Amino acid sequence: MTEPSAAHEAAVTDRGRLAGSAYRTDRDLAARQSLYRWQAPRYDLPGIVAEQLSAVRRRVVDVGCGNGKFLQRLRRDRSDLALLGLDISPGMLAGVPGPVAVAEATRLPLATESVDCALAMHMLYHVPDIPQAVRELSRVVARDGLVIVSTNSDGDKAELDDLWQRAAGDVLGTGRGPALIALGARFPLEKAPAFLGEEFGRVRTIELPGTITVRDPEPVIAYLASYQAWADQHDVPFEATVERAREILGDHIARHGTYEVGCRSGILVCRR
Repeated sequence: MTEPSAAHEAAVTDRGRLAGSAYRTDRDLAARQSLYRWQAPRYDLPGIVAEQLSAVRRRVVDVGCGNGKFLQRLRRDRSDLALLGLDISPGMLAGVPGPVAVAEATRLPLATESVDCALAMHMLYHVPDIPQAVRELSRVVARDGLVIVSTNSDGDKAELDDLWQRAAGDVLGTGRGPALIALGARFPLEKAPAFLGEEFGRVRTIELPGTITVRDPEPVIAYLASYQAWADQHDVPFEATVERAREILGDHIARHGTYEVGCRSGILVCRR
């Protein structure tokens, strides 16, 4: 994958776009999360995180907590922990049980070494200054604590990129159209250890490969439609491209019975 352009970086880190559109509510995030219901093997990501916290006894902060699915699991399984959710979107936090607060990952409103674990799940690619956010995660975690991060590989869901380009090309009459914006390109799984290694002496990667198999176009279409907040970045009529993708998918499933998407993501467990 080529290095993200300045325009790409600006689009995926713009605070107004993120808090006011992309994550104003959890609708689009939930659409992307729900696609994994059709993945095999199916990973219980909140459960994996909970397992990593087995030695943590007190305070956990979820930075960029989104719709709170990790907090919800920890509240269920680890009622002994003091949990705090932080996010840049007040709208997203409205549906998350407290305590929660609006905050930037680069300026965490926490004292130095005040928590035992910090989570940063599928969110560091939205932070304008990733190294500063990593420094903040390191600052607020106790010396014997841990930081857990997740992200996707450069090769994650390549079939959806191909589908989008085919659909966009059909709409534009150009053969292949422009690519779907790659939200995680600034912080892919391949580069994440280097970012995190600047602050943490031990970075362990847990890879989570799998295959999504659908027999109906709608879960994939909902995923593509969830990129509406970045419609202006695609250089193509967005809704028409989504509809053309639905037609292509319908034809494919009619011929083959299923449509498959390869997934590559991972969790990184960091200690000093």
